[in-house]
Amino acid sequence: MQFLTPFLIMTIAVLTLSCEVKDRTKYRWEEIPTHSKHGGEPNLHVAANGDVIISWLEYDKDKVSLLFSKMDGDNNQLREWSKPKLIASGDNWFVNWADFPSLASYRGNTKGYMASHWLQKSAEGTYDYDVKVSQSRDAGESWEEPFVIHDDGISAEHGFVSLLPLNSGHLFVTWLDGRNTKLENANLNSDEGHLHHGAMSLRASEIDINGTKYYDEEIDNKVCDCCQTSAAMTDKGPVVVYRNRSDGEIRDIYISRRENGKWLQAHSVHNDRWEINGCPVNGPVVVAQDSMVAVAWFTMAHQDPQVLVAFSYDNGDNFGIPIKIDNGNPMGRVDLLKVNDQEVLVSWVEYNQDDAAVVMLCRVHKSKGVLDKLPLFTTDKSRQSGFPRIEFVRDDLIVAWTTVDSVASVKSGILKGVK
Repeated sequence: MQFLTPFLIMTIAVLTLSCEVKDRTKYRWEEIPTHSKHGGEPNLHVAANGDVIISWLEYDKDKVSLLFSKMDGDNNQLREWSKPKLIASGDNWFVNWADFPSLASYRGNTKGYMASHWLQKSAEGTYDYDVKVSQSRDAGESWEEPFVIHDDGISAEHGFVSLLPLNSGHLFVTWLDGRNTKLENANLNSDEGHLHHGAMSLRASEIDINGTKYYDEEIDNKVCDCCQTSAAMTDKGPVVVYRNRSDGEIRDIYISRRENGKWLQAHSVHNDRWEINGCPVNGPVVVAQDSMVAVAWFTMAHQDPQVLVAFSYDNGDNFGIPIKIDNGNPMGRVDLLKVNDQEVLVSWVEYNQDDAAVVMLCRVHKSKGVLDKLPLFTTDKSRQSGFPRIEFVRDDLIVAWTTVDSVASVKSGILKGVK
């Protein structure tokens, strides 16, 4: 199916000059009402049966609730969110505009098995919080007692989680782990024998529906403190992408793969050489199919903001020259979907000439570069507006984001006939 008709492409070419959509009906765009009244931090997931699931936080005075709704993946006509169900709630959660909860469904012979994570305070320190995981065996009708995914027992920062369903019936989990930032002696040896310097680390584990953890391993002992992680499955095992941090404060995107029970040496997707003395809060996203791996990310190396996409066809060992897809003034906040083994769909936020923030969408080919590009809608440029998320439901694209009006709330829309 074509991404856009020639008429739409011509219309987009005109509208892209201002990066502002004035008539979204020309794009077969429809807003789909959500059940959010005062909330934020939406996330999207496609379940094993094809249903699209939206999860988000709803705020009620001092209490926060994690909710989810489903959209039928089989019915191509009915596009609406089901009545929301509660995963968990609490009055001691850690809520961060960039570190949002997630939900994933198990693969394999695990029908109806789901897991969800959120962040919960562990001590009085501002950034002392744990990653809590709760699981369901009945497609989210009920949720089991939550457990902490990490085993350090240290009151420190833990977050920026990625959940990846595995065909083995396990769930792969990766996260940023601040246990070493709280060590009294910043030069204690890690379990890999490297020296720590009180830095944030990247760790990973696998769990099953019973909450059994099969390992808890360090991937990298010094990473950027608050950029999102992302994971995907290749022919040779799961890959994780993240923003690294060198001793010289170079914070480029790195990738590592777990193969035959061991993590391979992490390496850069591309040497952007972005030197920054602080976290940009702008993580990468990865997708994979067989040996193809694609990564999208934001960089501001040499004071030149860019959104880049790079492809690998050897399970992430080597990447081609990155493809620049932005219009010249991106904010970042990327998301990424696989169209096929040669094309991806990328979303990000970009400033237009009026300094308004616009959610952009771009279809990218491994060798032809940018195929189509369009602005979807304007959004608030504050942190509270968060990170727009995208997912496919059959041939349509679902978009979820946070709008900031008198109160924040979660919105969603559908762009029909994209895939």
